[in-house]
Amino acid sequence: MAITHDAQRAHKRGRLKRALYYASLWAIALIFFLPVLWILLSSLKSTDQMLSSVPTVFFSPTFDNIVHALNRPEFIPALINSVILSVVSVVLAVVVSFTAAYAISRFKPKGSDFLMFLLLSMRMVPAAAVIIPLFLMFVQFHWKGSYLGLTLFYTMYSIPFSLWILKGFLDGVSQRFDETALICGANHLQIMFGIILPQVRPALIAAFIFNVIFVWNEFLVNYIVGGSSTQNIPGLLATGMYSGGSVDWTFMAATTTIYMMPVIVMIFFFQKYLLVGMTFGTVRGEV
Repeated sequence: MAITHDAQRAHKRGRLKRALYYASLWAIALIFFLPVLWILLSSLKSTDQMLSSVPTVFFSPTFDNIVHALNRPEFIPALINSVILSVVSVVLAVVVSFTAAYAISRFKPKGSDFLMFLLLSMRMVPAAAVIIPLFLMFVQFHWKGSYLGLTLFYTMYSIPFSLWILKGFLDGVSQRFDETALICGANHLQIMFGIILPQVRPALIAAFIFNVIFVWNEFLVNYIVGGSSTQNIPGLLATGMYSGGSVDWTFMAATTTIYMMPVIVMIFFFQKYLLVGMTFGTVRGEV
């Protein structure tokens, strides 16, 4: 009876600890989500309700702010620019990174470890430190305000992180697949894209999502090096936030809400790939 009683107490303590653990996780998550919730609710409030000194908790939602933001002539072009720059540059970066990761993982050229370090060190440099030489270079190449220049920059900046993720996954795929395919007469391109690529699809999706989030939210380079023809939504928020001599908070809240939705939906449906990508393939093991 004593053993049974002790077991019950231990079970109750375990349940209590587990409940406190999950309650803490929910509390932390809600704290981080509060700014997002504030923006979402503000986009559905009138200007008076948003600027009221007493926070308006209960209100009748209105979509006038969102309709007003969508009807602004510069909004849709800026949204299209964000989509084009994000998707095109990241797709190019993932393709280049996959081929490079395959070469480094399978052929292991001399100095590859140092090369990987140099590539990753590019992400350690803040954009503000390179914006002036980047601006001068873009002017010399006549790339300022062009899709080509911004696409190349975002592609270059997205390659290191993608390469590290994909190499970690490729190291976990057994080379017996390559050897068997070579014996059967396949070439390296057929092995790379027909046999190996389907096995690292989660890593490709993770690399794509991580880098799309970066390009989607990038402001400084687009604002300084880009122009009105390549302006994205963060740039629009910086240039269109003032109206009538004051900050147009309703426009900012509505625009931010619209701009967050695609990323939120993408992360919701592909969150398991993000978790896999954070492991860099280290828990995959050899196939």
